[in-house]
Amino acid sequence: MRTATRYWLGTAAILAFAVVFIVPFLFILITAMKTQQEAGLLEFTWPTQIVLLDNLREALAARDFILIIAFINSTILTVSSVAIMVIMAAMVGFVLQRRPSRWSGYVNFLVLAGLIIPPAVVPTIWVLQGLGLFRTMPGLILVEVAYGLSFSILLFRAFIATVPRELDEAAIIDGAGPLRLFFRVIFPLLRPVAVTVVVVQSVVVFNDFTHPLYFLPGEQNATVQLTLYNFQSQYETQYNLLFTNILLITIPPLVMYLFFNRQIVAGMTAGAIKG
Repeated sequence: MRTATRYWLGTAAILAFAVVFIVPFLFILITAMKTQQEAGLLEFTWPTQIVLLDNLREALAARDFILIIAFINSTILTVSSVAIMVIMAAMVGFVLQRRPSRWSGYVNFLVLAGLIIPPAVVPTIWVLQGLGLFRTMPGLILVEVAYGLSFSILLFRAFIATVPRELDEAAIIDGAGPLRLFFRVIFPLLRPVAVTVVVVQSVVVFNDFTHPLYFLPGEQNATVQLTLYNFQSQYETQYNLLFTNILLITIPPLVMYLFFNRQIVAGMTAGAIKG
């Protein structure tokens, strides 16, 4: 009886996955292969003429190759934000786990507040303007780091709790200072959770739409998600190029997730299992 129940539950889960994820992706792919007239019908039918390569060339060349510029901007934003996020979250998680003090309660409150309290756009713009960072890539990088730091700290802290304290004591006896202890002894052991943070936050930052829209306006500052406006206007939408654009910006995060799926699960569950 239990075996039959598990079988049907597994089958239902696979069908739900297919409906939620695979079917929309197939619709995007098929529409990107159509001509403008066929794509405008928005029908889930096989195209009479496959023009995917032509659509790709036209989408990339639109508005002076703005999509290529957007990919460069998104890559810089993602790599910089995630690198800072990993280093800072690992250091904060290590201090909170290994060096508790009277300030730990306040820091934990701020970390949880970062997950619970919704971001405020207007005050953030005001702060960035005061610092001279509004409409700049460094300003947006700091915004992405601030919004993703709380989740990353919680992951690192849970994993660091599984690292034996004897390693710290041995390194201190050998004369290691705080920075050497962290970067030479502890940080290399955090690879599973670091990979998880890198993959999860890379997908989040790369797919971010609202933050670049609010904090980095300007055509030359466009990120990949903002290029979806390229083929939409008040009176006409080029659905074949729009869905080609969606296909291009969907592939990088999808490939990253498929390659690092096991590492993501391992990093998310390592602290819980060992703890």
